[in-house]
Amino acid sequence: MVADLVLVDCNVLTMNPSQPRAEAVAIKDGKIVKTPPKKEIISWVGKNTQVVKLQGATVVPGLIDTHIHIGDFGRFLTWLDLKNTKSINEVQVLIKQSAKKKPHGKWILGQGWNQPSFAEKRKLTRQDLDEAAPNHPVILYHESGCMCIINSHALKLAKIIKETADPAGGKIEHEPETGELTGVLYENAMSLVWKVIPEPDEQEAFDSTSLACKKVVQAGVTSVQWIVSSLAEIKLILRLWAENRLPIRVYIIFPADILEEASTLILPEDVDDNWLRIGCVKIFSDGSLAERTAALNKPYSDKPDTKGKLRYTKKDFSALVDRLHRANFRMVLHAMGDQAIEMVVATLEKTLKESPKQNHRYRIEQAAVINKELIQRIKKLEANVAVQPCTIISEFTTWSAIDRLGAERARWLYPLNSLIKEGILVSGGSDCPMEPINPFLGIHAVLNRQFSPEEQIKIDDALRMYTVNAAYASFEDHIKGSIEEGKLADLVVISRDPTTTEPNKLSEIEVKMTIVNGKIVYSE
Repeated sequence: MVADLVLVDCNVLTMNPSQPRAEAVAIKDGKIVKTPPKKEIISWVGKNTQVVKLQGATVVPGLIDTHIHIGDFGRFLTWLDLKNTKSINEVQVLIKQSAKKKPHGKWILGQGWNQPSFAEKRKLTRQDLDEAAPNHPVILYHESGCMCIINSHALKLAKIIKETADPAGGKIEHEPETGELTGVLYENAMSLVWKVIPEPDEQEAFDSTSLACKKVVQAGVTSVQWIVSSLAEIKLILRLWAENRLPIRVYIIFPADILEEASTLILPEDVDDNWLRIGCVKIFSDGSLAERTAALNKPYSDKPDTKGKLRYTKKDFSALVDRLHRANFRMVLHAMGDQAIEMVVATLEKTLKESPKQNHRYRIEQAAVINKELIQRIKKLEANVAVQPCTIISEFTTWSAIDRLGAERARWLYPLNSLIKEGILVSGGSDCPMEPINPFLGIHAVLNRQFSPEEQIKIDDALRMYTVNAAYASFEDHIKGSIEEGKLADLVVISRDPTTTEPNKLSEIEVKMTIVNGKIVYSE
């Protein structure tokens, strides 16, 4: 037998403990057939074999993102990118260019501006946006994601006036002298505008999501655990498959509020189960730390009148989990605050005691504000934990976790090293588009965290989060997550060996090539 594709002159990190490294990879019919020494690879080369010489580059298993919103990512990609703007004039030019391409009344959205970098050394104002696009509503999100600025047209559509009260957890900014609206909205106040922005039509959503999938493979991600928000988004994924526009493997995670519709959905017979599957149900037990809706046992340090809020009563939550458990649904249980984590853990303890199930792989999403006792209970449950490492950094740098939680609780915010030391399986995702898609930024984050540095982890553990552990979380570790014979030929060629790269240089690793199902889907 000869291979369809062989990779030679490379450093292969297999993530397979029985053969940690290899010198070549042979691929046939979309699967890995051999990881031989370089002197033996010639026996796998025939006249039609594609031979790729990698000049010493490193090969790792196809990376897996366990938490991504690709529909939102696609929409985000259609926005104005303001990250590199150096002046208000540059921002206005981009707005004007966009306005010329859109009919009057069509929204212009953008993100990434940061006024300290502006040459004018002043604030971006509502009037600046009005001047650039008087006939279009405009909303531009700050690079932090915690504030935005809108123009007068958008204020009118959102029905925000001087007398509009600040929503809970948000602020509508006014000029201090005149009381006039500045157009700047903070945190929850941004939702006042977001809810009036129309959803893209079906074709727009299809095109933008297709673009997002291309960006995903460029980041070296070959499989995603795609969090959808609606049945329409699942149907969009099916259309991408049908039209051969799905270059990545997809494990769909759908919210509990569309359980009835999603559970009756039957995939077309021609859908390859290794490529696309409806995976599990996601249940939200609480909200987020950023909005102070994560449910805590004690009040927020910077807002003592609130402890956040559970989204279910304990009785209702227990009934839902028990029903899904007995119906053999796989579950992802979102829990940020310690009160919410405690409710999730107690519910699983009760459910599994009454109706034991081996290899359930129930997953706690986030498990952010935690403590030693809860870690031991999660370990005993044999549950796994999924995190988004770049979010850990944002909680401290953008959302001021120490102020919000106090130093004692903040010490136990995302204690990854403690979880891993106890044998709890931890997988990694991006939370894209809220955070960057690049897995190496996530790996960099968990090795270099400056807050609670004792919770930094080792490079091998970080790589496992995006490979074998991520595959385990979706019950797919028998077919992906490592480079070994018989597994799917999903691989990534990168510029450096992460195991020998200085930890502070991990974010500089670049993706040179992405292979999915034995085919090169991206090459630099």
